[in-house]
Amino acid sequence: MARVQVIVNPASRDGRCGKAWPTVRERMEADGWQVEAYMTTGPGDAARHAHQLVGEGNVGPGDLVVAVGGDGVVHEVASGLRGSGAVLGQIPFGSGNDFAITHGIPRDDLNGALRCLKEGTDRPSGAWRLEAHPAAPESGGYPVNANPWDGPSEEEGRIVRWTFLETDAGISSSISRAKLRRAKWLHGPIKYTWLGVSTIPVWRRRHVELQMDDKPAETVDLTLLAACTGETFGGGYRVCPGMAPNHEEAVLVVAPRLSRWRMLNLMGSVKKGKHVGIWGITSHRVRRINLRPVDPAGAPSDTPLPLPTYIQADGEPILQLPATLTWHPAQIIARGAKTVPWDSE
Repeated sequence: MARVQVIVNPASRDGRCGKAWPTVRERMEADGWQVEAYMTTGPGDAARHAHQLVGEGNVGPGDLVVAVGGDGVVHEVASGLRGSGAVLGQIPFGSGNDFAITHGIPRDDLNGALRCLKEGTDRPSGAWRLEAHPAAPESGGYPVNANPWDGPSEEEGRIVRWTFLETDAGISSSISRAKLRRAKWLHGPIKYTWLGVSTIPVWRRRHVELQMDDKPAETVDLTLLAACTGETFGGGYRVCPGMAPNHEEAVLVVAPRLSRWRMLNLMGSVKKGKHVGIWGITSHRVRRINLRPVDPAGAPSDTPLPLPTYIQADGEPILQLPATLTWHPAQIIARGAKTVPWDSE
């Protein structure tokens, strides 16, 4: 039997992942896997365990580690495995499952996901290195600390996160930040719909200095900025059309000064990837992005401002500007479908 390390987030999909895990394990063992499972207990636990597996020599180049859950546990397991040569697989059990979308892993189809683990293709995938200032901690939120698996920061006062799905700043990160203190009685997609509808009307605009690679910096009246490893986040919204994990350069999408009405009415175009070119939304090929908040007098700041501009790392709204993003190809090896649309790119 082939040995496989499995890291399970039992809280994923409002606890349904944990309830389904015994059945999933039984199916994996019936397929010939010798399962060594670890159940996470909170934020950061999956990354810590994956990093420990690598450090203790329990996994190495070519060994398969499977994340069972949503994009959150994928982010953590990928963080712990980055650079080890171990192979990351997934049995999707989240709400968005954008990692699965990008890599062609069947969603809501256990048979298909298991078949992908046995017969899929391993591909190098890039990641964003995000270095930014920590935001104020929220009760019950994600840990705001430097992690050994993420490496040290280059600038004092910042911490590092690696993103394997997406990073974004602006209204979307403020909506995600709101989940740490509001609407805890809601679950699933309706929670984010409610948070969006209730956050957009009161969201205060931010000006941000944006520098892409070696180009001159410009001040942007920012509504949304997104940098992905694939085309989608948010459960299939094609926010960064044309992006793929095997690219040498990455895609940055910038949406400036959208009215509240436009924010609420843009979702249909974003779902189809047809938003670039509408209302001043632009797409850029980049390798490095520098972001600084701009104060009310119009001066860029090298330290966070009283009105924070949050920036997410794979859905973790724990950082704020100033920030630097750099694209690094081939940071993890992901097991996906036999073929994906971006194989030829």
